[in-house]
Amino acid sequence: MPKLLVLFYSRHGATQALAQAIAQGIESEACEAVIRCVPEVSNGLDTKREPVPQDGYLYVSKQDLIECEGLALGSPTHFGNMASALKYFIDSLTDLWLKGSLVDKPACVFTSSSSMHGGQESTLLSMMLPLLHHGMCILGLPYSEAKLHETKTGGTPYGVSCVSGEGFQALSEDEQILAIAMGKRLATFAKLRGK
Repeated sequence: MPKLLVLFYSRHGATQALAQAIAQGIESEACEAVIRCVPEVSNGLDTKREPVPQDGYLYVSKQDLIECEGLALGSPTHFGNMASALKYFIDSLTDLWLKGSLVDKPACVFTSSSSMHGGQESTLLSMMLPLLHHGMCILGLPYSEAKLHETKTGGTPYGVSCVSGEGFQALSEDEQILAIAMGKRLATFAKLRGK
């Protein structure tokens, strides 16, 4: 059973909700979804973070990336870019890049923002760049997904997204459907790669 890594950073729950929906799509295709998060970046002045989170998903390790057959990478939109916590982790992966550990693995990206025009597409593109440097095969979400034409909330061909608004409660129906579809697509390509 192919193992796919769903790696994210989330502060208010919207990006985590997308991660869970993508994992649902992965598992509907007879693949294993391994959900991991990255820790907050410390400024060195506050308290040290625990090596294992007290609740929620485990922190990612480099071994998770080495062992996965595909990757879904997610971050909230921070001024049109990925969050610093995710970028900090990605910047630590030079050793994997040197070994070619991620070459030819399929990958997709996902994001959330509090407003419709909060920089979702530029954030998705910012997450694609290091994945391309690692030699990963980037998957978008094609317009053959009908909800991509209809959604008034999140969703882009670059990757799935969520418009969380103030005080995120839940994904919209369209966001949920599109995130599941993205997980299915990632799993399908991971299985093709394994043949």
